[in-house]
Amino acid sequence: MTESSMKKLASTLLDAITDKDPLVQEQVCSALCSLGEVRPVETLRACEEYLRQHDKLVHPYRAAVLRAMERVLSSRASELDKDTASTIILLASNEMTKTKDLVWDWQQAASGVLVAVGRQFISKVMEELLRRLHPGTLPHCAVLHTLASLSVANAFGVVPFLPSVLSSLLPVLGMAKQDTVRVAFCSALQRFSEGALEYLANLDRAPDPTVRKDAFATDIFSAYDVLFHQWLQSREAKLRLAVVEALGPMSHLLPSERLEEQLPKLLPGILALYKKHAETFYLSKSLGQILEAAVSVGSRTLETQLDALLAALHSQICVPVESSSPLVMSNQKEVLRCFTVLACSSPDRLLAFLLPRLDTSNERTRVGTLQVVRHVINSAAAQMEDKKPFILSSMRLPLLDTNSKPEKPGPGSKDPKADSVRAISVRTLYLVSTTVDRMSHVLWPYLLQFLIPVRFTGALTPLCRSLVHLAQKRQEAGADAFLIQYNAHASLPSPYAVTGRLLVVSSSPYLGDGRGVAALHLLSVLHPNIHPLLGQHWETTVPLLLGYLDEHTEETLLQEEWEEKLLMFLRDTLAIISDNAWICQLSLELCRQLPCYDEAPQEKNFLYKCIGTTLGAASSKEVVRKHLQELLETARYQEEAEREGLACCFGICAISHLEDTLAQLEDFVRSEVFRKSIGILNIFKDRSENEVEKVKSALILCYGHVAARAPRELVLAKVESDILRNICQHFNTKDPALKLCLVQSVCMVSRAICSSTQAGSFHFTRKAELVAQMMEFIRAEPPDSLRTPIRKKAMLTCTYLVSVEPALDEQARADVIRGCLHSVMALLPEPKEEDGGFQKSLYLETLHALEDLLTSLLQRNMTPQGLQIMIEHLSPWIKSPRGHERARALGLSALLLRYFLEHLRVSALVPFHNLGLLIGLFSPRCADLWPATRQEAVDCVYSLLYLQLGYEGFSRDYRDDVAERLLSLKDGLVHPDPAILFHTCHSVGQIIAKRLPPDQLISLLLTMFEALGDPEKNCSRAATVMINCLLQERGGVLQEKVPEIVSVLRSKLQEAQGEHVLPAAQHSVYLLATQHCSAVVSSLLGSPLPLDSHACMLWRALAVEPRLAAQVLGLLLEKMSRDVPFKESRAFLLGRTPDRVATLLPLSATCALFEVMSTSAAGPAVLELYPQLFVALLLRVSCTVGVQLPRNLQAQERRGASPALAARNLEPCSSAVDTLRSMLLRSSSEDVVQRMDLEGGWELLRTSAGHEEGAARLARAMAEHAGPRLPLVLKTLACTHSSVYENQRVTTTAFLAELLNSNVANDLMLLDSLLESLAARQKDTCASVRRLVLRGLANLASGCPDKEKMEFRTASIRLFGHLNKVCHGDCEDVFLDQVVGGLAPLLLHLQDPQATVASACRFALRMCGPNLACEELSAAFQKHLQEGRALHFGEFLNTTCKHLMHHFPDLLGRLLTTCLFYFKSSWEDVRAAAPLFTGFLVLHAEPRQQPQVDLDQLISALQILLKDPAPEVRTRAAEALGRLVKLA
Repeated sequence: MTESSMKKLASTLLDAITDKDPLVQEQVCSALCSLGEVRPVETLRACEEYLRQHDKLVHPYRAAVLRAMERVLSSRASELDKDTASTIILLASNEMTKTKDLVWDWQQAASGVLVAVGRQFISKVMEELLRRLHPGTLPHCAVLHTLASLSVANAFGVVPFLPSVLSSLLPVLGMAKQDTVRVAFCSALQRFSEGALEYLANLDRAPDPTVRKDAFATDIFSAYDVLFHQWLQSREAKLRLAVVEALGPMSHLLPSERLEEQLPKLLPGILALYKKHAETFYLSKSLGQILEAAVSVGSRTLETQLDALLAALHSQICVPVESSSPLVMSNQKEVLRCFTVLACSSPDRLLAFLLPRLDTSNERTRVGTLQVVRHVINSAAAQMEDKKPFILSSMRLPLLDTNSKPEKPGPGSKDPKADSVRAISVRTLYLVSTTVDRMSHVLWPYLLQFLIPVRFTGALTPLCRSLVHLAQKRQEAGADAFLIQYNAHASLPSPYAVTGRLLVVSSSPYLGDGRGVAALHLLSVLHPNIHPLLGQHWETTVPLLLGYLDEHTEETLLQEEWEEKLLMFLRDTLAIISDNAWICQLSLELCRQLPCYDEAPQEKNFLYKCIGTTLGAASSKEVVRKHLQELLETARYQEEAEREGLACCFGICAISHLEDTLAQLEDFVRSEVFRKSIGILNIFKDRSENEVEKVKSALILCYGHVAARAPRELVLAKVESDILRNICQHFNTKDPALKLCLVQSVCMVSRAICSSTQAGSFHFTRKAELVAQMMEFIRAEPPDSLRTPIRKKAMLTCTYLVSVEPALDEQARADVIRGCLHSVMALLPEPKEEDGGFQKSLYLETLHALEDLLTSLLQRNMTPQGLQIMIEHLSPWIKSPRGHERARALGLSALLLRYFLEHLRVSALVPFHNLGLLIGLFSPRCADLWPATRQEAVDCVYSLLYLQLGYEGFSRDYRDDVAERLLSLKDGLVHPDPAILFHTCHSVGQIIAKRLPPDQLISLLLTMFEALGDPEKNCSRAATVMINCLLQERGGVLQEKVPEIVSVLRSKLQEAQGEHVLPAAQHSVYLLATQHCSAVVSSLLGSPLPLDSHACMLWRALAVEPRLAAQVLGLLLEKMSRDVPFKESRAFLLGRTPDRVATLLPLSATCALFEVMSTSAAGPAVLELYPQLFVALLLRVSCTVGVQLPRNLQAQERRGASPALAARNLEPCSSAVDTLRSMLLRSSSEDVVQRMDLEGGWELLRTSAGHEEGAARLARAMAEHAGPRLPLVLKTLACTHSSVYENQRVTTTAFLAELLNSNVANDLMLLDSLLESLAARQKDTCASVRRLVLRGLANLASGCPDKEKMEFRTASIRLFGHLNKVCHGDCEDVFLDQVVGGLAPLLLHLQDPQATVASACRFALRMCGPNLACEELSAAFQKHLQEGRALHFGEFLNTTCKHLMHHFPDLLGRLLTTCLFYFKSSWEDVRAAAPLFTGFLVLHAEPRQQPQVDLDQLISALQILLKDPAPEVRTRAAEALGRLVKLA
């Protein structure tokens, strides 16, 4: 977009800012912001100029423009230059102060502009604002507001100016009489103080670190004096609150002695306001700041104010918080903050005030007091530490309190249990048990009864610590005193219950303030009361467990590893005890405790593992079977953690009892209990299916864990007969949870088979069935999102299954690879950490599963063919238009190539036949937009070169100097600079050229040519760089392949979209031609006629170097004269209508000559071959007069050339005339051409009737303007008198005869040669020749097409739709143009006011869809345009335009032209739809489509629409104008 277009765009929008409709005005502002996002400086200048030139514009519209400027500046201020910034600052300042009256929206908008600029140019803004502060005059309120806002937005920039600002403001404070002005001063002083405090708190980052509080103290005190002693007494509540807000931060800047002096007045003054204001947040906040300031200076006066302060604050905290207002909640937090300040400075006075109030009968007082006590214990921990006994002694009454209110959390509390009075009592208990003498006799062993009940779980840590302390005291007293007599204490838990409880809570060691350590300590201390044999073992192992916890934190602990350590501890314990009765009793107690953990799923899961471990150690099969049955019957199957825990239990148990475990599972499935539970569930139809699936899920998981954990030598015999038989019958489920369980279980079974020592001899008959089922599960997952681990588990399963016999057939392998790649590659980009750790972890695990599967499949076929098959599957993803998909595909490719190289075993020297193809696939990716992809691409090429060396017989540890250079080039690929990037790609190409075997060169080039059409433009460019590098380095061996290379180049140019491809292809052809000129010319002559623009450019590439150009021109002249110029049809030979048809080779050579000579670089070569070219082309003209094109070319001429074809007349004679004309122009004979143009000579040459005259006029022009060229021309013409073609003899004779009419014959001494030539033609068989000879002699002697009816429109539109249905075959191409032409009107008339017309348009568009050859567009039509369905027109039009611009980019200009026509529609809705359509088209267009758009015309048309009477039309026009900046 030119600057003038940009200015016109901005001016058009600014002129529309005065629209009366607020929605239109808002859209105009948004459009201006859109312009500003792309071209901020130009947009801001346009806004400034507009406001400056429209001084009479009323303030609401001025404010709108200023708001738009502020929005642009908020994100683009950094792009301003100093001059523009200064201009904008001056404008905003003038706008802000233009009127002394308060016009808030206008002044606020101007202030916003200044603040936005001030973030980047603070000095200039402050300079302007200081200029507005006049001594002895009250400043403008907006200036004060701006200074305040800047203090917040850029404190580091404003604070150095504060002394100057304050010195200007303070003298006039007393002059402020109006409350609004006073409020503005208060706000400014508040923000100044806050800015200064921020500055002083961050001096390490400040521009001037020498600034101190003293710099502001005196000025701030002067302001304080006015605010506190005068303005705070105002009756206006708003002013009082503004004063209070300012006094808070100001108090920190007051001189210490002044603050101390003022506190006796200041604090009572603030407290008194609590009674006057309902909303007290600002009072509490300011009070807290004042208290902090007083404490920071060590105020002694504060002590005298404490009673009043505490009373006022306590009354605030005891007020019931009934409102959910943010201010009310915030006030509570500020009051608690005040208590914290007082607790840090006067803890004794605070507690003396608070604790007696715990004994009051007033419930609100107790609740409020407890809240404060809890808060200060946490927030002032150091001061409260030695006060805790005093606090605990005061908690007696609250502990006995039966009212639940004090236990409720206060405002902002996150943990309700933290507020529990009982929780406080437990902490008190620990204090008592460890500090008070003789308490061990009272508390031991009775405290043990609190270990098991769930309601005391929150107190376990202090309870365990108390018990450990008591136990150690009892041990010191003697063994008899320590051992527990369980018979005498029936209420105490059994040793089995204690063991189970402590072990289970240890599985979550960091909960409850580290209860794992406390529980293990207690378990270790209690070992004599658990079992007499455990002492020595536990003394060794428990410290190891505790040491492991010391080495970790909650974040670093691996839960699975920790649980395994605890289970090993349990297994060893049971092995030492080795008492079946004891073990069975423990298993019974563990099962009893299961319901206790219903609210703690992780711990319950671990408890199940403990049960499985215990049952595995039991020798009684009856007990094992009984407990397993009870577990199956009582499990809470609806809980996922419980299902997993139950399965783990069965798996662990199966280690020792495989037969019994499988038998119990089988019995349960067949039992009445299972059937009855399903039957009961079926009563509840709405949830029965879900509940049943969960029961099945648990059973399936059980089978999986049994297979995973049971002894491998026993599992193989049971896999198909017992385990998979019960799993596979549930494969037809749709329940995602059951599906996941199925996949997990099959995965565990497969892993068990693979890890067995007998896996090699095991024939797995269900392998193909399971692989197919896993693929079905994978395909059922959403392709673009990762929600469950199903695909990861399924791919892991396939990985294990691949290595089991029998091997998969080729089709099954291909299905597995294709399905898994599609399932992972199409996922959205890798989630970031902030998106959730689970998602990132699942993504990485899924990707690793895919990697393992692919390497496993590759391992089964470690041959070049096997490698190529894998890469072919990855190829579509390597070329994907989506960067994250390419990155994944390259990463996988690099992984597979490294694996192949590391495991390469070459037994004989064989060719690596697909090396060129693979390098051609990967090497262009060295320029991918994604840096990671570029690195992986180099790694792929590196591995491939070493694979080639391996196949050539080099050892694996051999290092090739050339190949190793690739690694050093990787640094250059990190750099985003295109010059560096493509230079690196050229170096990569040179390395490839040096190491590539000759037989691989053509396959590499052909693969590289495929990359020219890569949607990733950088890769396409890299391909062009590497192709030309290879041609330059190795082109000499490609002579036989030139036709194939040229053919592929031509076809790729038709497909490739990038503007860089054509120049690169031209260079490729040039490089080939310098080595194999004849072959290249012959190949290019095979280009179909008419020559498309790409073929033309390839021909022109051969003219860039004079020596090559001359060689090419000579070859083309030879080709043009080698074949007959035409063939006569049978009808002509029989004497009927003349029918001469041009032959293709001369016609192609003529067109090629035109293209080569149209290049300025061809000039020297054309001059060198001037006579040969002139004569050959003149003869070509003569023998093509009246000659027709072949029929196939005639048809193309009638249809009209496509945009890709050169706009030239292909008719044989016209083509020759144009080429002759081009030759004369290129040989500096412009005067000849101009003379022929003026006399119409070229047109005469083309026609049979005027051809002779045309030749004569050419001769005259040559004689007059190119005489020196004629001698050599005549010499070349001399041999043409014997031409077999009559027309050629006629033309040359006419040319010679006319030369005799000119003095040039004498001047150049050509007379003899001319007469000799004419004499030779006197007896010519052609009468015309003889006649022209006579004329020559005579010359010597004498001279020397919206207003239709609705029914008609409806019927015609429906007819158009029906025609689409029946249009097939030959008519499709013709009709497609009509469809495209009708697309815009049909889309716009969807908004037709006549419902029947709109319905007809829906029908017609649905019918058009299939003929547009765009599946996405057709699908959108079918989805949105069904009859009876509501149409969201904007959404539909946006989708349609996106597909149109993606698939039909060349239609932009045509569609916009149609839209312009509908800007004048008489129907408002259609008129509004047209600019909406225009805007969406531009939104989805690319900058390269700009040449299709007449921007000025479009802006002018939209400008007219901005004056439309309909607001909707104006809104859409403004929206479209904002999007036109896209074409900048």
